[in-house]
Amino acid sequence: MIKLLIADDHAIVRRGVRDILSELPYPIEVSEADSATNALREIASKNFDILILDISFPDGNGLEILNQIKAIKPASKVLFLSMYPEEQYARRAMKNGAYGYLTKDSAPTELVLAIEKLISGQKFVTSTLAQILVEDLTTPHEKKLHETLSDREFQVMLELASGKKISDIAVAMFISPKTVSTYRSRIFEKLKISSTAELVCYVIENGLKQK
Repeated sequence: MIKLLIADDHAIVRRGVRDILSELPYPIEVSEADSATNALREIASKNFDILILDISFPDGNGLEILNQIKAIKPASKVLFLSMYPEEQYARRAMKNGAYGYLTKDSAPTELVLAIEKLISGQKFVTSTLAQILVEDLTTPHEKKLHETLSDREFQVMLELASGKKISDIAVAMFISPKTVSTYRSRIFEKLKISSTAELVCYVIENGLKQK
């Protein structure tokens, strides 16, 4: 019996993934979580073979959740299923220990293939991500400024660019407003900008999706 958790705050996504998983030739026991908090609670109390995790939750960020998962269940196999393009998050996800990354507009057959790979203990890399990784290895290129940001700085950057207040970001990320302000200063320094307006322009010009 393969035990699997689907963590996504949209019920329709969880239902769609369930339907796709029904095509697998294995007996599967599926659990669901509709928030980052509930996902971590489920993971801490049960042993899952595979975790299908969104990147964006109202109460947390998938990359940070991945780090927490690795701390409590190091052997967890996490597959991200996200609205964000691979160019934006996949590198960070795989570097942090994810077993795969798929966008939500992927074909159902790709999700089935990804799950089969994870069941066999292998990591799943799409052709798009494989090309990105090959180019990283074989074609020397200067990093874009946002690629120098830490995972938390990257998250704060997107939150700020979406128009959220520092106080709201602090609540969503479970940190103090002072810490968010510190991240904001670091982001401005690394991106060589001096205002939120410039930050918004940078995010748009570099094709970085916002929430």
